[in-house]
Amino acid sequence: MNFLFKTTQSYKYTGLIFLSLLFFAWAVTSSAGVPVASASLDETTIDWFQLGMGLFGGLALFLAGLDMLSDGLKKAAGEALKILLSKLTTNRFMGAVTGAFVTGVLNSSSVTTVLVVSFITAGVMSLSQSVGVIMGANIGSTVTAQLLAFNLSAYALLPIAIGFFMTFTAKHEKVKYYGMMLMGLGLVFFGMGLMSDAMTPLRTFDPFIEFLKSMENPIIGVLAGALFTGLVQSSAATIGIAIAMASEGLLSLPAGIALALGANIGTCVTVMFAALGKPVEAVRAAIVHVLFNVMGVLLWILFIPQLAEFAVSISPVTADVAGQAQVSDVPRQIANANTLFNVINTIIFLGFTGWFAKIATRLAPTPAKKKGVIIETKYIITDAIDTPSLALEQVRMELGHMGGLVNTMLHSVQPAIIDKDRKQIDKIILMDNKINILEESILKYLRLLRQEELTDKESIDLQAIMTATINLEELADVIKNELSEIAIYYIEGEQKPSKITRELFQNFYQDVCHSVHDAVKAISEEDQQAAEKVINRRADIKSYQDKIVTRKSSNLGSEEANYLQRARMEMSLMEKLYRIYSHARSIAKVVLPAALSKNT
Repeated sequence: MNFLFKTTQSYKYTGLIFLSLLFFAWAVTSSAGVPVASASLDETTIDWFQLGMGLFGGLALFLAGLDMLSDGLKKAAGEALKILLSKLTTNRFMGAVTGAFVTGVLNSSSVTTVLVVSFITAGVMSLSQSVGVIMGANIGSTVTAQLLAFNLSAYALLPIAIGFFMTFTAKHEKVKYYGMMLMGLGLVFFGMGLMSDAMTPLRTFDPFIEFLKSMENPIIGVLAGALFTGLVQSSAATIGIAIAMASEGLLSLPAGIALALGANIGTCVTVMFAALGKPVEAVRAAIVHVLFNVMGVLLWILFIPQLAEFAVSISPVTADVAGQAQVSDVPRQIANANTLFNVINTIIFLGFTGWFAKIATRLAPTPAKKKGVIIETKYIITDAIDTPSLALEQVRMELGHMGGLVNTMLHSVQPAIIDKDRKQIDKIILMDNKINILEESILKYLRLLRQEELTDKESIDLQAIMTATINLEELADVIKNELSEIAIYYIEGEQKPSKITRELFQNFYQDVCHSVHDAVKAISEEDQQAAEKVINRRADIKSYQDKIVTRKSSNLGSEEANYLQRARMEMSLMEKLYRIYSHARSIAKVVLPAALSKNT
C-alpha cells in the first residue's frame, strides 16, 4: 500500500491506468455485436482503440495541463498568497473568502490545506479559524470548472504555442512562469477537446446511453463521480469529463450535477491519504474537509432537481436552435451548479466552524509522545515539497524551533556557574542531542527539496538556510563541548573572578546571548533588522575582549595563588564566547542582501 501510494502524483496515474483497463473491459463486453449508425448509411462498430486513445490521451493532457498550470501559479504567486493567507484569517468569514481566493489562484485546494496545517502548527491560526479557510478552498476549487465551461478547445493550440515560447525563451523567471500557466491552460482545453471528440461516436451507442441515464439516479451518479475522482485524484478531471460529455449531448444536467457532487466526496480520498503519517494538525484538517464535503452532499442529494433549476435560472441562454441551445448551455449549468453547491454549503456551515473543530479534535486527539523518541520536527511537512516557497518557510520555522533550544542552552550556562548546579550541564548535553536530531532532519528535508525545480531566489534561500542550520548546530557544539567544560571548572573549583572581571564577562555574555537570539530570529523570520543588530554588536564585543585582555595582561605579575591558571581559564571563556558570536554572525550574514553581507 505504501509503495503504491508513495505520492499523490503516482497514485493519480496508477488510478488512470486502472481506469483505462476497466473502460476497455466494459467496452469489449458491451459492444459485442452491437451495430452503430455512422455518418453514412452503413453499419459499423465503434473503433474502441481510437476512442480510448482519444479519451484517455485527452485526460492525460488535461491532467498534465492542470499540473503545469498549478506549478506556474505556485511559482509566480505562491509566496505572496502565503502571506495573504496568514494575514487575512482573523475571523471565519475572512478565512473563507481568503481560502477561496488563494485556492482559485493556485488552482490547488491541497496547497491551501498544507498552508493551513503550517499555520496551525506554528500557532498563527487556530483550528476553528482554519475550518473557514478549508470551506473557502472548496469554493476556490470550482474556478477550474468555470473555465472549462467556456469550451475554448478550438483555440487551445494558441496559448500552448505562446506559452511554450515564453517558457523556453524568456530570460526572466516571472515570464517563464506565466508561460507555464498559459501553456498549462492551453493543454487543459486541448485535452478537453480531445475527450469531447473521442466521445462523439457514443451518442448512438445504446449501452453507453443507458449507463448515462442511470446516472440521473442521484445515488448512482454520486457514487460514479466519487469513484472516478478517487481513482484519478482530481475532481477537476471528473467535472471536466462531465462537461465534455454534456457538450456532446451525452449527459443531462441532473446527471452532471450528481457527478459533480460525487467528485466532492472523491476528493476526500486524496485528502485522507495525504494525511496518513502526518502531524495531528494535518489529520484534523483532513477530517474537517471530509465532514464538510460528505455532509454537504448528503444535504443536497435529494434536492438535485431544485439545484438544477436554480443553475438554469442563473445561467445564460444561447440564442440558437432550441435543441442545440440546450446542449450548449448544459456545461455552463453544470459549472454553475457546482459553484452554487459549494457556496451555499459554506454559507450554511460557516456558523458551525467551532463544532467542526471539536469533532476533528475528538476524532484525532493529540497523540502521546512516542516511547524512545526524545524530539521530532514540529513544522516540516513532506507534502509541502511540491511548493518550494512553502517548504522553505516551514524549514525556517523549524530553525526557530531548533534555535529556541540553542538559546536555552546558552542561557543555562550562567546559572550553572553561579548556582554551582551540575544538573544544568546535564540538561545542556541532552538539548544538544535534540539539536543534532533536528539538524539531521532539516538537512535531509533540504536535500529532498533541492531535487525540485527551484527558482533562483528559492535556490539562494535554500543554500542560506542550509548554511544557517550547520552554523547553528556548530554553535550548540561549542556550548556543549567547550563552554560546559569551563562551567564545570567553576562549579567544581573554588576560584572566582574579580568583581570587575565578572562585570566585563557579564556584559560580554549578555551581548552574545542577545546576538544568538537575534540571529535565530533573523533566519527564522527573514528579519534583516535582527540580522543587522547581530552584525553591529561586533564593535562592543571586540571592546569587551580588549578590556579583558588588557586587564589580564596588567595583572600577570600578581602573586595571587593559581592566578595564571584562572587567567588562562578566563581567556579561554572569552574565546569560546567570541566563537559563539562568530557563528551567530555567520547566520545573520546569510539573511542580509549579498552586497551588504560582503561588506560586514
